[in-house]
Order: sequence, then structure tokens, then C-alpha cells
Amino acid sequence: MVTDYFKNRYSIRAYNPDREVSGELINSLLDKAIHAPNTGNMQTYSVIVTRDPEQIAHLAPSHFNQPAIRGAKAVLTFCLDFNRFNAWCRINGTEPGLDNLQGFVWGVIDTAIFAQQFCTVAEMEGLGTCYLGTTTYNAGQIAETLRLPKEVVPVITVTVGYPAEQPGVQPRLPLSAVVHTEFYEEPDEAGIRDIYAEEEALESNRRFVAENGKDSLAAVFAEVRYPRSANEQFSRVYKEFLKNQGIGI
Repeated sequence: MVTDYFKNRYSIRAYNPDREVSGELINSLLDKAIHAPNTGNMQTYSVIVTRDPEQIAHLAPSHFNQPAIRGAKAVLTFCLDFNRFNAWCRINGTEPGLDNLQGFVWGVIDTAIFAQQFCTVAEMEGLGTCYLGTTTYNAGQIAETLRLPKEVVPVITVTVGYPAEQPGVQPRLPLSAVVHTEFYEEPDEAGIRDIYAEEEALESNRRFVAENGKDSLAAVFAEVRYPRSANEQFSRVYKEFLKNQGIGI
């Protein structure tokens, strides 16, 4: 059932090495995904499909050689694409106005929706997918590898293949933590602790905390996985890349 799919889905990082994913199948799935909602039906996005193992190997270092990309049968790089839309405007004698924060946010949101719709239809067809959160870290390297022109920016990378694992559903925060009725209800300290209690109690997360020598799961996230220094450094690099690509924010 469709409802079971949404509650039981999980990311796949290990793929069957003996089963290929054809270009025809990828295009068929993208033909469904392209009907995702987007701002003004401008569709300011593109996707680069990489299936050649050598090309995947060229992309892998930009994603820190994660297992998910090394074993993928296809790698899809979803990009914000103002290049095509802007060219259309200019050949029709008008100057587009998307090279700013508002346009950037529109483009990122629409690209993300497109990518997620692809993942959904791909998984419903029996494929496994995994988002790589490293795309914005090394956007310049990815752009060089994929020969992206000005006004095109990599936003999301998705690896694809037939599953070779069943990792199981990852825990999520309780619905009450993310749903607010009519107005935002800010929880007090006790409420915050209650929201994260189940996640903190998981044996895998308790082990994660111990392995990193921290005293809480929050400290692992804030000080090890996503520390301020790294976030600020990648922000500077990404902002400079956006500027070079003609995106002003």
C-alpha cells in the first residue's frame, strides 16, 4: 500500500553490483518526477544523470568517497538552473531578475521538490536511493566535473541502484514535536528533553555519543558532525562559488 511505503521507507547506501539501472528507466522515472509543483511553472532546475562508472569515480571525491556513491549504479545531480530560463528571456528581448536571494530560494526549493519526487517514484519502482548532503560542500568541484555553465548550481545529489541491504526505518521525532495547531507553541526545557528522549535512548546513538567522547547526542551534532567552524568555512566557499556562477545573494 502507498501509505505503508511512506511510513516504512528508508535510504539505501549499498547497491546490488550485478543489477544495472538503465538510462531508459531513469528517464521514465524523471518523466514522472518532472510534474512536481514548482514556482510559476518556470522549472528553474536541471538534472545531470551519471551512469558511466568512470564518471561516477570522478564525482566520488567531491562527496568524500562515501560508500553510497562508490557503489551506485546511477548518480543524479539536481541543479538550480537559471541558465536556460535566462537565455529564453534574453532571446525574447527581456531581462530576467532571478539572480538574487529570492530567486535563489525559489530555485533551491523547486530543485528539492523535483529531487524528492524522483526519489519517491524510484523507490516505488523497487530502486533504492540516498541523498548525499555533501553537494553544497564541494559545489565548485562538482560543477567542474559536470561542466556546469554559469547560472547553474548543484543543489542535491541522489545515488540510485537496486538495494543490497535492508537497514530498516530510521527513527523520527514524534509528530507533536513538528506539528503546531493555529500558532507556534514553543516547548519549555522539559518539553524539549521529552521530544528528544527516545532518540537519545537508542543504543546506536548512545554508542555514537561514547565513541565521540561527548556527554550528549546534541554535543555530537553541534561539535562533531556539524560544527560551527566547518559550517562557516563551507558557507564562505559556497557563497563565493554562487557569486562566480552569477547568483547574487
